[in-house]
Amino acid sequence: MKREGESFARLVEEFARIGRILFEAGLNNSHSGNLSVRLGDRLVITRRGAMLGELCAPDLVDVGLTEDDSGIALASTEVKVHRAVFAATSHLAIVHAHPRTATALTMARDSIVPVDDEGRYYFKRIPVLAVRTSIGSSELEEALPPLLKDFPVVMVRGHGAFAAAGNLEEGLQLTHAMEWSCDILARCIALGMDEEELVGERTHGQW
Repeated sequence: MKREGESFARLVEEFARIGRILFEAGLNNSHSGNLSVRLGDRLVITRRGAMLGELCAPDLVDVGLTEDDSGIALASTEVKVHRAVFAATSHLAIVHAHPRTATALTMARDSIVPVDDEGRYYFKRIPVLAVRTSIGSSELEEALPPLLKDFPVVMVRGHGAFAAAGNLEEGLQLTHAMEWSCDILARCIALGMDEEELVGERTHGQW
């Protein structure tokens, strides 16, 4: 992709907007998380160590969808995971974030079922994927894409969330909705409510 012109400027603006909202919402710390979009046989991904809250043009790296090229050394450590998801699904954007409440809930469960109405609207359940090495590993490359075929968001135990969608804003919406529901669930548990009773039979959702 040419790194000049109106189309690239719009892409930079969208990455910066989504990255800033993720940071300001507390879904990432100063240097965590990554974003990508698929453009034909290429993908644009945030660079390694980028500050998502302050993204600018040099923070976007253009790499091949299937083969390494000159940009690979600068790309996020998760680039191969993003490639694997794009290769296995029809999604066009990935938002990887580190939501605190959702990540805490992954430590003791294999899935997260929302107890609030809005959460149930978006998610029947959020699967929790447990892998030995959770950051940019071949194990994650293999295990994550099949789940993202069937679920809009997958949590990786002790690591964070991967939301796959048609565009970055949709990925942001899914990530934020999931964390909001996880925060409500955690508050209910802290108040001593029975989680199984709260979930009951009300697990129908959009997906």
